[in-house]
Amino acid sequence: MADSDLKRRASSISDADAPEGSTEALAVDDTVPERRQIGLVSAVFIIFNRIIGTGVFATPSSILSLSGSVGLSLFMWVVGAVIAASGMWVYIVWGTAIPRNGGEKNYLEYLFRRPRFLATSMFAANALLLAWAAGNSLVFGEYILSAANREPTRWKLRGVGAACITFAFLLHGTALKWGLRLQNVLGVFKVAILVFIAITGFVALGGHTKTPVPNNFKNAFEGTTANASSFCNSLYNVIWSFIGYSNILYAMAEVKDPIRTLRIAGPLSIALITVLYLLVNIAYFAAASKEEITGSGRLVAALLFRNVYGAQAERALNVFVALSAVGNVLAVIFSQGRVNQELGREGILPFSKFWGSNRPFNAPLAGLGAHWIIVLIVIFALPPAMPTISYPLSVINAIIGFGIVYLRFFPYSDWKQPSLGAVAAAAFFGASNVFLFVVPLLKPPPGGEPYVSLPYWTHAVAGWVVFGLGALYWVIWAQVLPRVGGYRLAREQEVGKDGLSRHVFKRVGSR
Repeated sequence: MADSDLKRRASSISDADAPEGSTEALAVDDTVPERRQIGLVSAVFIIFNRIIGTGVFATPSSILSLSGSVGLSLFMWVVGAVIAASGMWVYIVWGTAIPRNGGEKNYLEYLFRRPRFLATSMFAANALLLAWAAGNSLVFGEYILSAANREPTRWKLRGVGAACITFAFLLHGTALKWGLRLQNVLGVFKVAILVFIAITGFVALGGHTKTPVPNNFKNAFEGTTANASSFCNSLYNVIWSFIGYSNILYAMAEVKDPIRTLRIAGPLSIALITVLYLLVNIAYFAAASKEEITGSGRLVAALLFRNVYGAQAERALNVFVALSAVGNVLAVIFSQGRVNQELGREGILPFSKFWGSNRPFNAPLAGLGAHWIIVLIVIFALPPAMPTISYPLSVINAIIGFGIVYLRFFPYSDWKQPSLGAVAAAAFFGASNVFLFVVPLLKPPPGGEPYVSLPYWTHAVAGWVVFGLGALYWVIWAQVLPRVGGYRLAREQEVGKDGLSRHVFKRVGSR
């Protein structure tokens, strides 16, 4: 659909048609052409770099250990791919209906119109307070130090991790086009590495290894676990290795021909990643026994390289994983910076004009800086990062998945119904994410505890605390302060200096 068609669609929706408290989200931004800098290739790699961090290198060992057999382990990756594909379909439905920067924020606001602005506040807390890029910044530090034969002590690790996130922040905040180009290069590099690992698997299948060739594909389901909790935790690890397909949705106002681009980039990314993930896992099983893999710790790929190419290859792999991690950091801070910027531009954050600024480099330097600060706090002030970021996202994904199902039966006047296939995919995606936020509340099997000394439910509780902080902010910002100040909050349409039309919070009737 061309931009002119989008504008005609936007002009057909009047403020009177939208219920009070809605964002009139189906109205599309009128965007100056210079603003749209993201083409199809960049969109693919924005998704690709967010999904592929270190999961495919680190999780196969625990997945095999929990599932008990090679066959079930591979089947888990297929199930994870199906869930990712359904999730991508859900985001395509929302992204083509609401092609604005901000991603899930817009979808939650469209769904939840009462209490007014509560969904906005809770999403804002989730977006602003969670250090999405911290984990892979520290992973970068761990593996780059290992490649340099330096002991990854606590402060060395944190220092290098801080340097990684600072580099990503400065690059995207001062040289947007160069940041996108580097993301594309690292995306190509990731493809090349995964393809090389897959080829290594074929070499191992041909019997060209430095260790005895395992026979993992004969009686592949031997040892399959009958423990439901182990099965659930195994699938949990697989699903989170696919998370990140929503990344382009946070910058839709900067995408060239956004609806067409999303419809191509999303499925293409998921298809490519699924094929690579399966081939890489087959490669692991082709070169190492089940006992070697389950005892290999975090880097199964290192075991593969050692068994096929020798011990020196492990050092090279550390560099590969470090570069994969920095590509993920670039993709994460790119999207989070834009979410923070939109929160500022809409008047949701204190000192909103500052956070919403696009100066001085025509990039969201302040919005990126907000995420940079949170990541540094987590890196230097907190214990090793917990998977807190994943838990709130599963709650949000469940809501927007079931939200499409809800709108099938109770549509708003401006909602264009998707196909029945999309609704079925949304129901499946919603259910899978309910599983993701319920499982962490259940006691894991022996050996499956996520922490050494903390309760297994720590990150789940932390996720709900973040939502609670958002609700508290709503009470103060949208309830208490308006009553004390004698005004009410309202959203008014406004065209910003960047050429984008958005609905901004204004104080109406203030003294």
